[in-house]
Amino acid sequence: MYFIEVILPLSLAKTFTYRVSEAEFHFIKKGMRVVVPFGKSKMYTALVLDIHQNEPNLYEAKEIDQILDERPIATEIQIKHWLWIANYYMCSIGDVYRGAFPSGLLLESETVISNKPETIVNDSELSDDEFLVYEALHHQSSLKVQDIISILNKKNIFPVLQKMIAKDIIVLEEEIKETYKPKLIRYVKLHSKYESDNGLAALLEELKSANKQKEIVLAFFQLKASEKKPITVKKLTEFSNVSPAIVKALVEKEIFEEYFLQHDRVSFSGEKTEKELQLSSAQEKAFLEIKDCFSTKEVCLLHGVTSSGKTEIYIKLIEEYLVTGRQVLYLLPEIALTTQLVSRLRLHFGDKVAVFHSKYSNNERVEAWKQTLENSPKAQIIIGARSALFLPFSDLGLLIVDEEHEQTFKQTDPAPRYHARDAAIVLANFHKAQVLLGSATPSLETYYNAQAGKYGLVELSERYNNVRMPEVVLVDLKDKHFRKRMTGHFSDLLIEEIAEALSLGEQVILFQNRRGYSPIIECLTCGHVPHCQQCDVSLTFHKNKNQLRCHYCGYSIAKPTNCHSCSSIDLTTKGFGTEQIEQELGSIFPNAKTARMDQDTTRGKFGFEKIIDTFKNREVDILVGTQMLAKGLDFDNVSLVGIMNADNMLHHPDFRAFERSYQMMTQVAGRAGRSEKQGKVVIQTYNPNHNTIQQVTNHNYTGMYKEQLYDRQIYKYPPYFRIIKLTLKHRDYEKLKEGSMWLYQVLNQNLGMPVLGPEEPAISRIRNEYIRSILIKIPHDKHLGNTKKTIQKMLNSFEAVAQYRAIKVITNVDFY
Repeated sequence: MYFIEVILPLSLAKTFTYRVSEAEFHFIKKGMRVVVPFGKSKMYTALVLDIHQNEPNLYEAKEIDQILDERPIATEIQIKHWLWIANYYMCSIGDVYRGAFPSGLLLESETVISNKPETIVNDSELSDDEFLVYEALHHQSSLKVQDIISILNKKNIFPVLQKMIAKDIIVLEEEIKETYKPKLIRYVKLHSKYESDNGLAALLEELKSANKQKEIVLAFFQLKASEKKPITVKKLTEFSNVSPAIVKALVEKEIFEEYFLQHDRVSFSGEKTEKELQLSSAQEKAFLEIKDCFSTKEVCLLHGVTSSGKTEIYIKLIEEYLVTGRQVLYLLPEIALTTQLVSRLRLHFGDKVAVFHSKYSNNERVEAWKQTLENSPKAQIIIGARSALFLPFSDLGLLIVDEEHEQTFKQTDPAPRYHARDAAIVLANFHKAQVLLGSATPSLETYYNAQAGKYGLVELSERYNNVRMPEVVLVDLKDKHFRKRMTGHFSDLLIEEIAEALSLGEQVILFQNRRGYSPIIECLTCGHVPHCQQCDVSLTFHKNKNQLRCHYCGYSIAKPTNCHSCSSIDLTTKGFGTEQIEQELGSIFPNAKTARMDQDTTRGKFGFEKIIDTFKNREVDILVGTQMLAKGLDFDNVSLVGIMNADNMLHHPDFRAFERSYQMMTQVAGRAGRSEKQGKVVIQTYNPNHNTIQQVTNHNYTGMYKEQLYDRQIYKYPPYFRIIKLTLKHRDYEKLKEGSMWLYQVLNQNLGMPVLGPEEPAISRIRNEYIRSILIKIPHDKHLGNTKKTIQKMLNSFEAVAQYRAIKVITNVDFY
């Protein structure tokens, strides 16, 4: 008896055993994909984890359906890393597998419906819906579920199918289909019979009456003479300005032959410069210190102020690793950043750079996966957002985590809820590689580890070319409102500064961490505020679509003309978002070109690139945006940055609020004055004497670090304690309240460490589910692994209680 152990792409904590034949047993290797039956009728793409001869005791092993790969598509180190993630972040290995693999490699089974051949059917006995399906199956041999949904124009078609199966009219089968298709490009060449010397004369003779066809043939020769490379149909039709139908006619006449070549979807034709990268003396010193660090420690933190030229140091380091032939992974917190960085790295490394993130299509991600697996020269350097961590590296030498403090490195939903920075350090350990963390405002945990000697620390305290740090000016909004010196949400000082920057031909960035026009619409008569029907939040007003939207579930309604509660027409907006800033700029500076960068304007695949490029090419004078702007973008003509309201970040109910506010404001401020001239930052606030705002003004990271560390120690937060957050969700408020209390009491009695809760969060209902959360604080002297096992046991016993089984529990380890 021969067996394999597989992981299924489902949220299941354990692996499953399937039976294979002796020949399959010797052919299959760890990391290959196989199709297996699961449940009554489903087929899934499973990944082989192990090959053995131990028969399972609890169930009879089924046979596999088919083997999909000829050689492994996932590496052993990669699977080892997944198992670590599943164990550390308390999620199932199936979740990690599903999150790691591009969905183009996870084949899904599709239900196919076909007529049962021998059955004689009496049309009059069928309902209208059944008759439609029956008739459609006469025109087509089989239909997919999706086809039937569109034929009947209803979502739930299964009752209809169930009745037809009972009447023995149709049969259902599961079919597995491969979703990845290589990209083929159509080329043309001259038919071999015209290759000889007198062939051309014969060709022109044949085409003498067909002018359009003759034009295309002449264009073909022109292109061939100038380019000396194969000619695509697209290029030929664009060059000669005729329709593809004429090319088709020439192929049919056997004048042209067409052929197809496989192309990479992601290929870059940027020119590589031969220019040597010159580091400044401060950068050179930091570069040597990092190399020195790597001789004794695996992880090094580069703490360099904004615009100190960290990227150049990364490039220099990458050069050294490429010489040894090892792979480099460069992680970024935001897809918007990859746009700028890719063009910078291409100048140095040509086509050795591959990109991997979620805005890429399935097929493009499959290609990046395959290039990494084969250690192709096209994928020696991989740039990506957090998901790039799951690629099948064969020989990783260096991991760079840029802007390591960013909260976007932590995945919140769905599972695995991993932190890319921490998981990257573990992955590097498996590969015996080095990790460089870079940031102008490191997270407290990282800086604490560096101070404690766990990581190396290299400081870079001056900006590139000795440009001075931006000057920070505080504007007291209380005072400005009192003196009537506000125009909309702009103080007189900010308006003067913008006008001056524009008159000098410089660009301006304005930061407001809220999208939409305004977060609240209120009735002045009765005070009613429209709320989302499914979530516990007010609806945000989006003016350009004239609708109110919920930013949690996407629910939207048209903007009301009168109050829903008392029918009054006195409605006013409260608070402001990026849309309102953009509109106010239009009336204050009618001649300035403005653009907005937030989630609403960057929806498409190239949404980021379009906005960043127009701003970089100076087609836009003022860029208004949310926190996307704060992350390492590099514009050399920005002299002024305005933070519209610094307070809404400070008053967030979160133990990291001050740290986050400091990081956000410092990062946004760092976009100003990046070339020769000193930049200026205007921060508008109702609270100018607040410690955190003073620390931003004086660029005092150490002051912020010490103050926050002191608080964290008193109130038992990271880096002194580890935090696990349990979120419980259910539609029934009372049942949730009772269940969360039960779980809290069990945890509190058995853990012997601080357990807080069960707490209603600030937004206590999302998508009609009520929410409660419990925080568990684990001190460093307690064994983390054992504590997690204890917590998991209690969660299992919670699930075993019949009346609480329907309550969803989400575990978030190292909650951020």
